[in-house]
Amino acid sequence: MSTSTAMFRADPRIERSMVLSDDGVPLAVTECGDRSAHLTLVFIHGHCLRADSWSALREHLSGTLGYGIRMVSYDHRGHGESGSAPAGTYTIDQLGRDLDAVLRAVAPHGPVVLVGHSMGGMTAMSYARQFPHTIGKRIIGVGLIATASHGLTDAGVGQLLRHPLAHLLHRAVDRAPALMEIPHRLSRRIARHIIRATAFGEGRVSPHVTSLVTAMVNETTLATKIGFLRSLLHLNESLALPALREIPALVLCGTADHMTPFHHSAALASALPAADLVRVEGAGHSVILERAEVVAHALAHLLRRALHAPAFALAS
Repeated sequence: MSTSTAMFRADPRIERSMVLSDDGVPLAVTECGDRSAHLTLVFIHGHCLRADSWSALREHLSGTLGYGIRMVSYDHRGHGESGSAPAGTYTIDQLGRDLDAVLRAVAPHGPVVLVGHSMGGMTAMSYARQFPHTIGKRIIGVGLIATASHGLTDAGVGQLLRHPLAHLLHRAVDRAPALMEIPHRLSRRIARHIIRATAFGEGRVSPHVTSLVTAMVNETTLATKIGFLRSLLHLNESLALPALREIPALVLCGTADHMTPFHHSAALASALPAADLVRVEGAGHSVILERAEVVAHALAHLLRRALHAPAFALAS
């Protein structure tokens, strides 16, 4: 039996814990699998979502690969079960440092594959830029799903970040966050229709999936939503890409993604020689839920590539 086959066997153990960030914010972490597994897969969720957004994908991967691989997911600051923080810390830079805190706490040894969706992909790139010495040593593979390294405001829904009304909303939330939360709560009734139009693609979407995404978005405070939009407005993680060039990568996006259109993924893949570019026809921004089986298949291939790459032998 090969090493890669042997590590996909044991039943998972699910543990929940809190990890403190470098500035003391509690981050809710879920671990699935044995800490003695040879490889840890770390999922990093997107803006206004939480670790639950990986649930369907995790199930598909468990069915495809077995349970010997360890899977870790966590909620960003201000999201899900994690603590809120000062608005000035809602930046992609800080999320990269939060990821480092999670890795140091729950995956201090052994090889790791990072998989980020949307803002989670930006977080993975921020981490690679800030901690380049770990890439190819600890980090032996990366999955960048429905994300971008820069230019978010050039096309798609991201263009709205430059609208003057967005700037006014930022100022209003800064001055009276509690007051602005009132109309935000009242608007939740129409959120489902907006989310269906912007987060999903062209085909039929399960009502359960739509409800899950709507709930995650609705439960995210306006202060968190707006706080991170400032950082997305000025996003530029191009300097992270040289560090990722030498490890196996997956770049995946749906053709009907209105949030981070496919050309962003094409640009990422062109900068990463070891990347597989996967185009999911008709899928939208929530491709990890909308087409979980397709994404799981692509991720399984990434994991096998990472396990057979030279970096895996060095990190083991």
